Amino acid sequence: MIHFVGAGPGAPDLITLRGRRLLDGADVIIYAGSLVNPALLEGRKPSCRVYDSAGMTLEQVLAVMEQAERAGQDTVRLHTGDVSIYSAMREQMDALDRLGISYDVTPGVSALSGAAAALAAEYTLPQVSQTVIITRAAGRTPVPEAESLEALARHGSTMVLFLSAGLLEKAQGELIAGGYPPDTPAAIVYKATWPEERVYRCTVGTLARTARDNGVSKTALVTVGRFLEGDYERSKLYDPAFSHGCREAER
Repeated sequence: MIHFVGAGPGAPDLITLRGRRLLDGADVIIYAGSLVNPALLEGRKPSCRVYDSAGMTLEQVLAVMEQAERAGQDTVRLHTGDVSIYSAMREQMDALDRLGISYDVTPGVSALSGAAAALAAEYTLPQVSQTVIITRAAGRTPVPEAESLEALARHGSTMVLFLSAGLLEKAQGELIAGGYPPDTPAAIVYKATWPEERVYRCTVGTLARTARDNGVSKTALVTVGRFLEGDYERSKLYDPAFSHGCREAER
């Protein structure tokens, strides 16, 4: 069996209980060594074989999986954060389907959540933003034209950029061209939840300079939006004057 597991944002104790159990029992682990904290591997079985996929192709990863499957062994394919976001998991699952190899998926804590925790922030605030756009800047890998940063910026909602810390010169211009005023609050969160975690607060207009001044070019999330400010309306859920299915308004 192949187990796709989300490793969480970095801290070893932020993997799920199920993910930890699967890692501890695995015969083979294939992990994204350029992104996953190697401390997560410390509880593995002494006999477990470990492969760093950072230098491997899809075909090489699949060959390891096939070999383990023929031997009746369990393989954990360990991806950073949550496997549903920028993990390239789909192409692996489609290939396994063609090979007739079974697999399952264990979700993980996304770096999206890790960054919010580092910022002590809530992405959705009443009358500020009720929408979070998760995206990335176009680089060597393009994005659909309708999903350019300039097009998405027109919504004015909270935005979180993955895989973009090294592309901020261009991304900054696109965000401003799309409608974010240059003074819109922003933050760069480097290695959220890792011991090396750093938070750099800035504005959309100073994103590129902030990254450059602090030597950040990868392994960071970029957050944009007024949710980083202090003004918002109180939630109706806990408002004593508001009735809902679990509580009557105070009179």
